[in-house]
Amino acid sequence: MATDISGITGYYTNGNNNTSSSSQQLSADMNTFLQLLTTQLKYQDPMDPMDTAEFTNQLVQYSSVEQAIQTNEKLDTMMSLSIANLGAQAVSYIGKTVQVLGDVMPLEGGKAKATYTLDKDVLSATIVVKDMDGNVVYTETGEKTAGTHEFSWDGKDSDGNQLEDGAYQIEVSTKVAEGDAGASVTTTIFGKVTGVASDQNNIYVGLGDAVTAQLGDIVTIRNDDYFDKPSGGEGEGSGDGEGEGSGGEETTPPAEETQSYFSI
Repeated sequence: MATDISGITGYYTNGNNNTSSSSQQLSADMNTFLQLLTTQLKYQDPMDPMDTAEFTNQLVQYSSVEQAIQTNEKLDTMMSLSIANLGAQAVSYIGKTVQVLGDVMPLEGGKAKATYTLDKDVLSATIVVKDMDGNVVYTETGEKTAGTHEFSWDGKDSDGNQLEDGAYQIEVSTKVAEGDAGASVTTTIFGKVTGVASDQNNIYVGLGDAVTAQLGDIVTIRNDDYFDKPSGGEGEGSGDGEGEGSGGEETTPPAEETQSYFSI
């Protein structure tokens, strides 16, 4: 397993990568406490020294902070071991197709798949595909009913030109009746796992050659040939807005195609 995230660096299909600074804060608190304690001892009145009980209480507080720092260090070690273990398990995902929470999808071999979920019925829905420079390359009309709908794209732009494989962003804009609250849209993308990497905080999987996702954002793992199958009806999922299965009907993946479910 690779241990350097640079090995699969690509466009992220999520933006959740928070790092805790609790250990640094505890260390700063302890140093501040020591400064105050030594200053207090240095300038105390020899004729009226610090109360013994109070001094002991302050030493106990210092000890508590020190123990908290040591506990954090041990937890960090356990976290690193846990991440390494998860990374070793994630190697088995290589070659499998995964469904990931996010909106940046890999176009591989002229094929891309995604889903979008509406929390309510809307008046209209428009699926927009952009390149990573923010340029709109393709649009089509989407389903308006609440629920999950699948979108397949053959990598052709609105003029029918075949685009290069890589990372593309999917956005779904909706319109609702005047006075209604806007609809919530959740997107997932599909990609074949091509690599696994880790840093001190997370495990990452490479999707195709251009997209990177966090392991914790994987929602399903599917057979390695799922990405090659047409979606819905008899259409090839070309994403031209007219073919069957191109971002149209609401679909539920067949149970036999789903290998397992994973979440952290």
